Amino acid sequence: MSIDFTQINNILIIRLSSLGDILLTTPLIRTLKKKYPHCKIDFLLKTEYSDLLKKNPNINKIIPYSKERIASFNDTITKSFNLRDYDLIIDLQNNLRSRRITSKLKIRTKRFKKYSLRKFLLVKMKINLMKNLPSIPVRYAETIGIDLEDAKVELYSDKEPNNKLVGLKNLVGICPGAKHFTKRYPIDYQIQLCKMLIEKNYNVVLFGGNIDKEICHKIISEVPQVINLQNNDDILQTISDMRLCEVIICNDSGLMHAASSLNKKLITIFGSTVKEFGFMPYNSDTIVLENENIRCRPCSHIGRSSCPKSHFKCMKEIKPETVFKIINSINA
Repeated sequence: MSIDFTQINNILIIRLSSLGDILLTTPLIRTLKKKYPHCKIDFLLKTEYSDLLKKNPNINKIIPYSKERIASFNDTITKSFNLRDYDLIIDLQNNLRSRRITSKLKIRTKRFKKYSLRKFLLVKMKINLMKNLPSIPVRYAETIGIDLEDAKVELYSDKEPNNKLVGLKNLVGICPGAKHFTKRYPIDYQIQLCKMLIEKNYNVVLFGGNIDKEICHKIISEVPQVINLQNNDDILQTISDMRLCEVIICNDSGLMHAASSLNKKLITIFGSTVKEFGFMPYNSDTIVLENENIRCRPCSHIGRSSCPKSHFKCMKEIKPETVFKIINSINA
């Protein structure tokens, strides 16, 4: 049954995590607000991701969901939400936790279709029934039966860029990390790439959060000319600093989606994951590098702690020279 949004005033969107998944909801949020400006949109997400939306002008209220409150959250749901009368819940998480939350609210709910069986078949049996599926932002919008208008991923920051970057030319940003090993471009390749860039008078800056501290430290220990702006998960500072880059290089990670919110050339390197999962940078000027010549890929839809075949060809056959040539062609 279609939704008559003229009769909808208050909407709750649920997407608890993670960085990239939450950012990919922003095209839907903008489209909803543009089509139906009378609607007030609240957003429930884990506390640690609140900065992603706190400056978003299309959000009425952020409702943080902290680990400390999980045990008692469902028992005190109405008090915790400080509920207005929601007319619609859009559950873009669609897992056991989000279902427990919505079951307490007794409000009309639309849930994101995850295509779990298709993902299983693609990863385990290499049967690809996902190649004709649209990207995740489009699928989010399909949850409530609307078409996305000309929207992009949005991440707003009012922070000033780091003084180390101000005035620098030929600035190349590198996001060297990712949560899972098989989604990270090999560190020795990243070190080689940094050396090539420095030798050709590029200024190179590293971006990352807490989980990227070790890999960033290893890079600057080998290439001390690189500027290390890895921080304590200050995403608003990171996005402000990224704005000064001419090119940004990312793995399939949350920072890839953050970078896609900028009008910058983006180079993304996919290893164990594939575009069919729908997590490509959305509506962004992006060059994708991936090894399409190996049959073991994808080995996971989220990434793994090690290569199950022990060769890691999905990444190792994408040489630093290839990435360097693309950067040169962009800046030619």
